[in-house]
Amino acid sequence: MSQRLERVNELMKRELGAVFERDCRQPGSVLTVHEVAVAPDLRTANVWVGVLGREQHASEAIEKLNRQRGHIQRELYRRVKLKRSPQLLFKHDRSVQRAVGIMNVLDHLPPPAPEPPPEDLADAGQAPQA
Repeated sequence: MSQRLERVNELMKRELGAVFERDCRQPGSVLTVHEVAVAPDLRTANVWVGVLGREQHASEAIEKLNRQRGHIQRELYRRVKLKRSPQLLFKHDRSVQRAVGIMNVLDHLPPPAPEPPPEDLADAGQAPQA
C-alpha cells in the first residue's frame, strides 16, 4: 500500500471518529472506527466499525450508519478535501468480541502440570540431563 493511501486511511479514520462522536450517537452503544481501507482509485472506502454494547444494537447501528451514509459522507468531506470522495461502506468489526472470547477461554484453562523432578526421569529409564 502506498504511503499516500495509508495517510488517507488514517486521516479518514480520525475524522470519521469525530463525525461519529458529534452526529451518530447510538443509545446503549458506543461506536468506534477500527479501520478504514480506501481503494487505490479512491472510489470506495470500507469502514470497519466496532460497536460496544449488545449484539442486537450492533447490527442496528451498522444498518443505521449505512442508511445515513450520505449525511456522514457530506460531514466527512467538509473536513477532508480529496480529489475524489470515496463512497463509504460500513462493516461491523467483531475483532474485539473475538479477543474477549479468547481471553475468557485462556483465563479458564487449568494450570500447567508441574515439571517432574529429575530423579523421576531416572526411574523411568531416562538418564538425567546435565
